[in-house]
Amino acid sequence: MFTNAQLKALLLPLLLEQFLSVSMGLFHTVMVSGVGEAAVSSVSLVDSLNVLIIQILSALATGGAVVASQYLGRKDKKNAQLSAAQLFSVLIMLTVSFGLLCILLCRLILRTVFGSIEAHVMHYAEIYFYISAVSYPFIGLYNAGAALFRAKGDSKISMKASLVMNVVNIVGNAVLIYVFHLEVLGAAIATLIGRILAAIWVTAQLQRRDNPLRIASLADLKPNFSIAHRILAIGIPAGIENGMFQIGKLCVSSLTSTLGTSAIAANAVANSVSTLANIPGNTMSLATIPVIGQCLGAGEKKQAQRYSVTLLGIAITGLAVTNAALFFLMPEVVTWFNLSAEASAMCTHVVHWFNLFSIFFWATSFTLPNALRAGGDAKFTMSVSIVSMWLFRVILSYIFVLQFHLGLTGVWFGMFIDWICRSLCFLVRFARGKWMEHKVI
Repeated sequence: MFTNAQLKALLLPLLLEQFLSVSMGLFHTVMVSGVGEAAVSSVSLVDSLNVLIIQILSALATGGAVVASQYLGRKDKKNAQLSAAQLFSVLIMLTVSFGLLCILLCRLILRTVFGSIEAHVMHYAEIYFYISAVSYPFIGLYNAGAALFRAKGDSKISMKASLVMNVVNIVGNAVLIYVFHLEVLGAAIATLIGRILAAIWVTAQLQRRDNPLRIASLADLKPNFSIAHRILAIGIPAGIENGMFQIGKLCVSSLTSTLGTSAIAANAVANSVSTLANIPGNTMSLATIPVIGQCLGAGEKKQAQRYSVTLLGIAITGLAVTNAALFFLMPEVVTWFNLSAEASAMCTHVVHWFNLFSIFFWATSFTLPNALRAGGDAKFTMSVSIVSMWLFRVILSYIFVLQFHLGLTGVWFGMFIDWICRSLCFLVRFARGKWMEHKVI
């Protein structure tokens, strides 16, 4: 169903988009770290909450993308358009609700999740969380538009939107942090402006008359329970999966926050740096939804299997290259950040372990399940992810830290064991083929 030229046209913009997103995120962390460890620690803590919200929205967008891609594979333009409109309706309602809730309960949420952290870290965290909450509706619109463009195999638009968002963010950081000395407030405002512009641009592109997924009329935004149910049947399990995953990470963040500001800062930088190595895996994860979705929508199960294996193989190969490079470059990379000697040593140590485990287990943990989701097997991926997350990543992290006193390394080893469990379950499910038997449309 896809020529090599079509796959290349899909994959290369996605690869560039991921590189832009990750590298700009890294620059963002570098700039904030210039304010001090308290600033980078506060942004890291709040971003763990932001990621919770964004991952839930992204999961719902994935549900819309799966449904739209299958309709496109079936050549059903009318229902493809309607599914796009319903995705926007769902995300608009949810993002406005999330944003208002976080603004009203900002301090309570931070105190509940992170407990007793140093006063200056909490001060920065409150500022960053307020502004972040205002941006939720815009990141929701961006996610919806980007997911729909990918669903039809056009990844250039989401790449350009990502470029707009990240360049504005970095330029804004440079001006607001270093020129106007707004510190964390400047970083938050720059992020907000970038998300607003990206949302406006991708929504405008979606409405071009030659786009088969454009919203044809405002009437299509009214609730359509049949289409919405198809989207939510995939989006809700994926949202619960992502939500529980991020809540588990928040529990681990609470554990990390007890290890001191140096450990929080080291963990924040390690998380940012490790995303560089994950670029090939994330790229293939995004590509899997439209490719497998369109194959299954057209009834081509053998091609769906073949493309799944191909994309997984590309992901593993790419991860081997990027992780090997980061392993050897890490002693130099860590010097980019304004970390203490203790934090630098902790950061380098955990990233080296990350590189080794990522090569063998990241793609089968996170790229492969997107093939299952594209086939409507979202409940299985949800169940495996939740059980593995809480049993291994959360509980084992606490055991490693509190009982074996492994510090930050213990937190990361809980994550690695979680990856191994996920990989085994998803590989068995994929090999049996049951993931292709679900009726999505």
